[in-house]
Amino acid sequence: MKEIKNILTDTHQRKHSYLRISLTERCNLRCTYCMPSEGVHLSPKSCLMTADEVYEIAKVFVKNGVTKIRLTGGEPLIRKDIHQILEKLASLPINLAITTNAVVVDRFIPVFKRVGIRDVNVSLDSLNERKFKDITRRNYFDRVYTNIFKLLNANFHVKINIVLIKGFNEDEIINFIRLTKDLDVTIRFIEFMPFDGNRWNIDKMVSYQTIMKTVKNYFSERLIVKEKDAPNDTAVHYKIGGYTGRFAIISSVTNPFCDSCNRIRITANGYLKNCLFSATESDLLSPLREGKSIESIIQKSFLLKEKTRGGMNTLEELKNPVLHTRNRSMTIIGG
Repeated sequence: MKEIKNILTDTHQRKHSYLRISLTERCNLRCTYCMPSEGVHLSPKSCLMTADEVYEIAKVFVKNGVTKIRLTGGEPLIRKDIHQILEKLASLPINLAITTNAVVVDRFIPVFKRVGIRDVNVSLDSLNERKFKDITRRNYFDRVYTNIFKLLNANFHVKINIVLIKGFNEDEIINFIRLTKDLDVTIRFIEFMPFDGNRWNIDKMVSYQTIMKTVKNYFSERLIVKEKDAPNDTAVHYKIGGYTGRFAIISSVTNPFCDSCNRIRITANGYLKNCLFSATESDLLSPLREGKSIESIIQKSFLLKEKTRGGMNTLEELKNPVLHTRNRSMTIIGG
């Protein structure tokens, strides 16, 4: 084994430069694939990172090679001190981005511009108001849809994330792609993934192959242009010839991107997850509060990182609920 000097490099020689920080476990939506119907056990407020602690932990990662930070939740914009967090993180030499459900994002457009956020990912799983209400258990479709256009009109780089679920919204694939005809937006279809409480089974998943078959059946194959993917990209990008925007597929289940993974996740209560699928976590907040260095904990976590999907190397293993229900629900992990 080669000697590893950078604490963010794992034993498979993957260098991690992209940090995703969950700011809250709470959300103003109740998406079925993200939050169990019975709700989740929330961490006490005293166990959550303060704005200063978010900044101090982020500084350690930036010192060791992180160049991009994305803020997630729950819904990050419902946190009362979000302005303070944005201002603090914006002082670091990073690309700062955010993922939101866009319910209240219009209130934050001025502060986003002030702190230099240009990339905004929006979760929107249906263009149908009734289905939107079914999956989110809330009636905010008009507000979310209008706010997406407000972001685009303000010249943000907008990606719309759609979790596809068989029998629910796979019939909207073409309607979503047609949005890219005139809008400079990236539509990203995401395979339904297993987490605690979301009643996942592989029969609900709409695979990369199925998505592309649907696209090819509607558009002439010569019009489907494969775009160049960025290094460490999780998505495979395409464009319809003559369209303004593009679409992409994130196939974490059928075609994982583990070989080029550069992502790190910090939960709202200060735990490091070295893989979205992994049930193993490392507490960073407690030692930070005790005045201890967290760098050795971070390095140990990455030296233990599995090569593929938290050690679930096959679809058969993913089908085993004993394995994937050891992980937290998605709203507690952060996107």
